[in-house]
Amino acid sequence: MSSATNYILFLKSITKYLYQIGGPILMCVGSISCILSLIVFTKKALRKNPCSIYFISYNIANFILMYSSIFTVALSAGYGISPSTYNLAFCRYNLYMAILIDILSSSYLVLASIDRMLVTSVNVRVRQRSTRRIAYISIISITIFWILFHSHILFTAAIIQAAPNTFVCNLPPGPDLILHSYYSLIVKAILIPLLMIIFGVIALKNIRRLRSVAAAPVLTNTGTTVKNQSQSSHAKDRQFCLMLFIDITAYIIFSSMLSAINMYQQITQYNVKSSSQTQFELFLKTTAVFINYISICIGCYTNIYISKTFRSNIKDIILCR
Repeated sequence: MSSATNYILFLKSITKYLYQIGGPILMCVGSISCILSLIVFTKKALRKNPCSIYFISYNIANFILMYSSIFTVALSAGYGISPSTYNLAFCRYNLYMAILIDILSSSYLVLASIDRMLVTSVNVRVRQRSTRRIAYISIISITIFWILFHSHILFTAAIIQAAPNTFVCNLPPGPDLILHSYYSLIVKAILIPLLMIIFGVIALKNIRRLRSVAAAPVLTNTGTTVKNQSQSSHAKDRQFCLMLFIDITAYIIFSSMLSAINMYQQITQYNVKSSSQTQFELFLKTTAVFINYISICIGCYTNIYISKTFRSNIKDIILCR
């Protein structure tokens, strides 16, 4: 057996054990994270905040993504079980759901960052645009848009022979595959992280401006001040901002490897590559996909660490209070 063959088998074994062991761990950790986060954000005290609505949608999308994408990838790469390569209907549905929910998850984060940009503005009229009604309209609109945008996958996805005795569920070679490749590169790898960074930076600047502008307290008839009455609301908004910034940072960090590989493959798609090089790129991509999933599985744990309110709610859930 040649050294090249041994090298390829070695890379395949690493991928197999990564998903065989890491896949179930990721799903278990992620499921607990999403369920606990949903319980917290749907509590009466928090769900009135527009940002909670975005976080609820984000965690629902992540939970579905785990069982429509992580589960099937782990079965295929870790255990050699791939139902999507035997049944065309399942192939189309599974590929559609994996791509759709993945973009919805990140889109909800973008919407949440826009909301935080609005609510931290020094302009009162701009802050008033952060409402639950706008949150619901935004979520429904973006969901319908992506559902329709990706609907062609339900009719064009196919079971393709990638190599002897190797079949994959993917878009067939042609215009659809080319358009999807550029879409993944431009939208997923560049546009969405860029929007998150832009809106996040604006929100941070707004927070600094709010801190530097010390408004004079206005006395009410009861002798209290408007500043004191809104202190709790402002503190809650700041904690929402902090949780969102951590989620955005995690998304960008853990998706950066996959984005870089997609860019590289797009640039070198017409280059002649050896079997070892092709297998190494496949190994890097499957590893990057695994790393990319980490960001959707750790939200609850980072929130526990950085948010006192979230930590208090989790403690109440555990103690059944």
